[in-house]
Amino acid sequence: MLLHQPRRPPWTRTAYGTRRRAAVLLVLLGLVTLAAAVAGHGVGERLAPGGWTPATAQSTRADAFLAARFGAGQPHLMLLATSKEPVDSPEAARAGRALTDRLTADPRTAWVHGYWPRATPELRGRDGHTAVVAVRFKGDERAVLAAGRAVAASETGRAGPLRVSVAGEAALFSEMERLSTKGALIAEIVVAPVVLLILLWVFGSVVAALLPVAVGAFAVLTTTALLRALSEVMTVSVFVLNIATALGFGLAVDYCLLLVSRCREELADGASPVRAVERAVRTAGRAVLFSATTIAAVLGTLMVFPLTLTRSLAVGGAAVALCSAAGALLVLPALLVLLGEKVNAWDAFARWRTGPGRPVAEGRWYRLAMWVTRRPVLVTLGTLLLLGLLAAPGAGARFGMYDDRVLPASSPVAQASQRLRQDFAGGSGTAATVVLPHLRVPPVSDAPAGTAAVGDGSTSDGATSDTSGGNAPAGDASANGAPGGTTPSGDASANGAPGGTTPSGDTSAASEPAPAARAGAAAATRVHTYAARLSGLPGVRQVRTATGVYHHGRRIAAAGPWAAGFTGPAGTWLDVTPTTDSPLSPDGRLLTERLREEPAPARALVGGPGARLTDTEQALTGPLPLAMLLTVVATLVLLFLYTRSLLVPVKAVLLNALSLAATFGIIVAVFQQGRLEVLLGHAHGPATTDVIIPAVMFCTAFGLSMDYEVFLLSRILEEHRRGTPTGLAVAVGLQRTGRLFTSAALIFAVVMASLAACDLIMLQFIGFGLAVAVVIDCTLVRALLVPAIMSLAGRANWWPAKRLRRVAE
Repeated sequence: MLLHQPRRPPWTRTAYGTRRRAAVLLVLLGLVTLAAAVAGHGVGERLAPGGWTPATAQSTRADAFLAARFGAGQPHLMLLATSKEPVDSPEAARAGRALTDRLTADPRTAWVHGYWPRATPELRGRDGHTAVVAVRFKGDERAVLAAGRAVAASETGRAGPLRVSVAGEAALFSEMERLSTKGALIAEIVVAPVVLLILLWVFGSVVAALLPVAVGAFAVLTTTALLRALSEVMTVSVFVLNIATALGFGLAVDYCLLLVSRCREELADGASPVRAVERAVRTAGRAVLFSATTIAAVLGTLMVFPLTLTRSLAVGGAAVALCSAAGALLVLPALLVLLGEKVNAWDAFARWRTGPGRPVAEGRWYRLAMWVTRRPVLVTLGTLLLLGLLAAPGAGARFGMYDDRVLPASSPVAQASQRLRQDFAGGSGTAATVVLPHLRVPPVSDAPAGTAAVGDGSTSDGATSDTSGGNAPAGDASANGAPGGTTPSGDASANGAPGGTTPSGDTSAASEPAPAARAGAAAATRVHTYAARLSGLPGVRQVRTATGVYHHGRRIAAAGPWAAGFTGPAGTWLDVTPTTDSPLSPDGRLLTERLREEPAPARALVGGPGARLTDTEQALTGPLPLAMLLTVVATLVLLFLYTRSLLVPVKAVLLNALSLAATFGIIVAVFQQGRLEVLLGHAHGPATTDVIIPAVMFCTAFGLSMDYEVFLLSRILEEHRRGTPTGLAVAVGLQRTGRLFTSAALIFAVVMASLAACDLIMLQFIGFGLAVAVVIDCTLVRALLVPAIMSLAGRANWWPAKRLRRVAE
């Protein structure tokens, strides 16, 4: 029995029922778009560059504690000053002191630790011609990035006899932003003509090809305005702008293809422009509405992760999906009503295009679907086997986070960072930190007499006392740790670094009563034992703290004047130099786990790069089951409401998961394992898979694959509700929509693939991964698996829809 068509949505009867109403609506929407463009102006300056680690994470709290109480922690910017003459020569020293004074006087700096004026040994390179000045800025991430960019612009280059280059977190973010903008611009210039040709071929006319531009502009501008408003009440990651633009463009093409093609079908059947638009919105518009709602709901589940980045993606992704749907259901129909038959004007490929009167049964997609439905078991097993093989490399993923090595070798920031690793002991910013709040240890050089046995190290450690802090283990230029890393500047008590250490004389035993002296001695003994244990852990090169320098479970050097920088009224802390120069790797995570599992003499906070990676992974893996559950439930419920079927939504979720698993396996094989180097070139990044980027990429890929699923289901459902048998309904639906979603996927894949030619490996990762994801989805999944599985399921596809309709009758 033929089913009644759904009711006409209210907006199809009132918003653009006539050309005049459509014109009025279009003017109003134009004003809304203009207002959104004004409101969203300067949104990039309001967004945060990071958002990778939870604000409440142990590593974040440890770094903030060091910065506020000890003038230590991870520096935001590191300036490498190189001179032809030794850095201790009069001219170089004069220029170095001037550089340090300028940075210290800058009101944006929290502290400055430099080689000058006190010639701190660990801040001088091995060749004696390079020195480091480390800077930490005040304020939030936006303020740090702005300050780092300004300081780098003013100080980089020639400064008298010194040549200054920059490295560090702030420089890395700025360089990534520059390369990202450059790569996107090159991609737009190169790809724009190709995309325009594809749009002309797919839409059939110049006029129709420009419609996605209008819808995409409306979606992106309104989303930008919403992000600008949200930035006033929450921290929003700048990364969401790129995702919103990519997803907005992809959805604009999808929705325009679906609605324009349906409107053309109605016009070809003799309907008036107004009537054709109403029918298109009533059928294809319903699919657009459900698709956008599903995407918004699925992306909204990212709110369960306690990361600024993921929560920004949740808000931005949901906003762009709903704004794209609003543009497709308001802006596009109004344009179609006004254009009428002119939507087919200026068809540049008319002579090569098949006419609209071609029977459905002669279409390529129809023939493919019928071929699949005649051998569904073979196609299903073969396709599942292929997807499994593609997904297999994902089991060997080694998760980490990208550092400066994602930059091309030609980047000045990459060159400065590489020199830091090569010329300075312990590398650059690789050390882990262990903070012991409220456990104050007097520096051994100022300690009470009762701590002498702990301080000299001559009896049990086999090393004589050395107040210079020397006697480093083999391979270290200095026992004092990494340059400009987490350690203070060698004599922080004398320098009076901001938020620094105890005032001069505060640690003197003469002014302490006997109980306080005994407590200090006991605390020193506990820290001494703890530091010795940490230095013996696998992956630890040395430990430096207020009681000395430790290596392989033994103290190799007693405390020197620098020890005052490791203790104070707020507590004490330890600097742990790892053996690896890649702390943002599984090795760094493993070291962090060992440090956190080791019993401490007081409540401990472990920080540093490896700890940031660990905390980020925990923030993603902890809520992951809940996020997956919410995603599955939201998808099942919304698709059930759309199809009135239980099997079809389950099939959609499983196939999307298979598609994403295959995509993940491919990107692991290419970027971590180095496959396809002949085509893509050698990946200059670390041999790990970034823990954040796949989650970001899969948000976009899941949204687009769900889009294609709803488009295909919309026509299959329409045919089935007309009484067409399941196998034939699938074939007709695939013929009607196959060209649409493959064309949309081709356009999106071309745009994304262009990013693979950029110098920034993060853009290569995202561009290549998204291109692969949409290609797999529209070929293996939509063209083969969906017809095969639906053919095998037969009437079970529509259960309990028929029962629900009988009850309703």
